[in-house]
Amino acid sequence: MTRDEAWSVVCEFVKSDSLRRHMLGVEACMLAYAQKFGEAAERWQVTALLHDFDWEIHPNAPDHPMKGEAILMERGVEEEIRRAILSHANYSGVPRVSLLERALFACDELSGFLTACSYVKPGKSIAEVDVGSVKRKLKDKAFARNVNRDDITNGAMELQVPLDEHIAFCIDAMKAKASELGLAGTGL
Repeated sequence: MTRDEAWSVVCEFVKSDSLRRHMLGVEACMLAYAQKFGEAAERWQVTALLHDFDWEIHPNAPDHPMKGEAILMERGVEEEIRRAILSHANYSGVPRVSLLERALFACDELSGFLTACSYVKPGKSIAEVDVGSVKRKLKDKAFARNVNRDDITNGAMELQVPLDEHIAFCIDAMKAKASELGLAGTGL
């Protein structure tokens, strides 16, 4: 599946702009990591875009991503991508063994958290977000309370990238796509 075909699947199943932007945020981080690690960029983009494509139709565990995986199989999405998508859910029973699987898990929650951090900045821009402010917000359990902090920490550990470096890397990746992610800010 190509990146454009994956985006078509997203647009078919996902009506929420914020969920679409989440998948684009994960894609930005995954693309940057694919380039860093010398991996197949388009495969990593497709994985990122499709990882939550079924969230609106299967919002509860364990339906997401298990029932979504069957849809992707019917559409010919390769097993490596489907397996990575399954492995991003801790409850799936699919262990994360490949670099692709570990990267998806590491980027998923963090990209959402970085978006939330952007929204509370004066200019509502990812350009205003830095590692220190993210780490302070991670300690504030009331902030973005639906984001699993353990997944962020464990994701960096599984990817074997120090947490501060992982946060900075993803901030930079998302800055490069700020307009597309709705994180370019208000210009204040």
